[in-house]
Amino acid sequence: MHSDGQHKSRGRGYGFLIIAHIAALLPLAWLCLDAARGQLGFNPIREVTLRTGRYGLVLLVLSLACTPVYVLSGWRQTIVLRKLFGLYGTGYIVLHFMVFAGWDYGFQLDLIWIEIRDRRFIQVGLLALLILIPLAITSTRWWMRRLGKHWKRLHRLVYLADLLAVLHFLLLVKADRRRPLVYGAIVLVLLVVRIPFVRDALASMRRSGSLPRRQRENHNS
Repeated sequence: MHSDGQHKSRGRGYGFLIIAHIAALLPLAWLCLDAARGQLGFNPIREVTLRTGRYGLVLLVLSLACTPVYVLSGWRQTIVLRKLFGLYGTGYIVLHFMVFAGWDYGFQLDLIWIEIRDRRFIQVGLLALLILIPLAITSTRWWMRRLGKHWKRLHRLVYLADLLAVLHFLLLVKADRRRPLVYGAIVLVLLVVRIPFVRDALASMRRSGSLPRRQRENHNS
């Protein structure tokens, strides 16, 4: 019976991960479908650049939200999602940059350098990317063992990368800045929840708000 329960739980976990992978890949599939249908508008380079950047930012914010969700709910699957969404978010940001450097500027380094030198929002976005790439590379268990206590310190840089990604979006937008400001507010709230005394208070509220399942069943019987 115990073994059957473990198999069922493991099966649900795998199913949940498959759904999460599909959800993270759906924006890319939708983008490719629009490209195949010729539905990227009169400026497809701009459309693809904006959409890949937006998808990456959304996934980075979702990754950042996983720890607070775990603190509030105790749902352990969110810890797995944190890494998954973070890697997919980084992948979209890399694609975002490759569209800019490759499709828009044909990897002509002199032109790319001029754009980076003259545009503050590109500088900020590039800095976020340069932080995210080593974090993605060192996200494996092998790197966790190799870096030891330094691994957690290194991966705290993801908070800075998320803030820089939001700032990149804010500097890019010229008129209506409500959307990047909303992203910024969400990121700030998620960072506040990570402050130890705030996190401990929320965890304490969750524990005191409901009894464990077995205790509830015994109480009801």
